[in-house]
Amino acid sequence: MENLLKHLVEITGHRDHNLLDISIISALSDLVGARQARVLEIFRVREETFVRPRVWLKDGQAVSMEEHAEGDQSGEPISDFPALVTCMEQHSVSIEETTAENEHVLWIPVWLNEKVSTCLHIVNATPYTPAMKDVMNGILNVYRNFQNLLDYSERDSLTGLLNRKTFDEKFSKMTAYIAPPDSTGQEGDERRSSDEVREHWMAMVDIDHFKRINDTFGHLYGDEVLILVANLLRASFRAQDRIFRFGGEEFMILLRSTTLEDARRIFERFRASVEQYSFPQVGQVTVSLGFVKISAQTPVVLVGHADQALYYAKTHGRNQVCHYEELIAAGLLYSGVSNDSVEFF
Repeated sequence: MENLLKHLVEITGHRDHNLLDISIISALSDLVGARQARVLEIFRVREETFVRPRVWLKDGQAVSMEEHAEGDQSGEPISDFPALVTCMEQHSVSIEETTAENEHVLWIPVWLNEKVSTCLHIVNATPYTPAMKDVMNGILNVYRNFQNLLDYSERDSLTGLLNRKTFDEKFSKMTAYIAPPDSTGQEGDERRSSDEVREHWMAMVDIDHFKRINDTFGHLYGDEVLILVANLLRASFRAQDRIFRFGGEEFMILLRSTTLEDARRIFERFRASVEQYSFPQVGQVTVSLGFVKISAQTPVVLVGHADQALYYAKTHGRNQVCHYEELIAAGLLYSGVSNDSVEFF
């Protein structure tokens, strides 16, 4: 009972999704002796649903994607997990299966407003007793309630992406988790191409001619375009990256440690996926994107740089990706700093 109360206090003390996920995994691991436990994110792209890990157990400790960026993490088709599919189709609170290795697997989708975006995946060497399930259900009810509260305050109600008011906080936490850019400064590194150095990137995205879409097809179809673009954003970026709806038809992306060329390729891949997607009734939609390297400057200054690169993309043909530093180097944009440290373009 003492351990249970300790975990409940920890869960209810968080105001952050990542810490909440870590707390629920730690609680389940400790209280029911789970051999493996994961928090999975569930998301849709086009007509297909995918899952990818958000938090998991590693060497007995709960770790998150924010701390350990391992691989692309683009997700696996949910069809690879038939028990989970059955559970969601039946709108069940959980489903248990036994693997060929005699492991006992419990799938627990977290239902919020008749939708599932999170699922718990628990693996145990022994069957789950009624008492164990009662403990888990009690903890999960608390977890579900707090996740709902956090979603209400942090998420955009239409797209489900992070909202603008959480940007500064998430920016600070993301840059605090990640290591400095991959550059040691030792001899031999001087000849290393800047394109090979891993940096962190900020991008601003705008849907081209969005007002025309609303005026022509109505706001319901405009909202559907926003939702579908948000789904394409989720599919195009890793779980450790951060995506925000910044307002109206604008989105912001924080892309973790990667090279300039990989960042450009990732942004171009997203742009192309939007261009190639057939939006219901509307048809083809395109986006413009401006991105900038995350440096020691404040988020406000960096947002201004990304916005300038976006503005250049929109005024020079749209449906393209523009890199702020390259535009400056080419003389296509000019940035001057006054004595008051205010940037002028």
